[in-house]
Amino acid sequence: MAKPMTKTQLVAALAEEMDSDKKSAAAALDAITNVITKEVAAGGAVTLPGVGKIYCRERPERMVRNPATGEQIKKDADKVVKMTIAKALKDSVND
Repeated sequence: MAKPMTKTQLVAALAEEMDSDKKSAAAALDAITNVITKEVAAGGAVTLPGVGKIYCRERPERMVRNPATGEQIKKDADKVVKMTIAKALKDSVND
């Protein structure tokens, strides 16, 4: 498996794609990240066309097992961030 793209590499690729400088590409990436973070933290969802949908899901209270001791522990309800990948992206990977 290839190494994941770093933020620096992503900013450079965005700058090239936008025919812009790295500073404005970094600002655009940070702005998108902030918007997604605020929306999902507030319980909403964000759809990135062609990429997928990022949303927050609530998990109910449940029993889990401590792997070290085997003891059953009650875990409180919590929230988890999920992402559903767009069909177009899935299809492009398999072509």
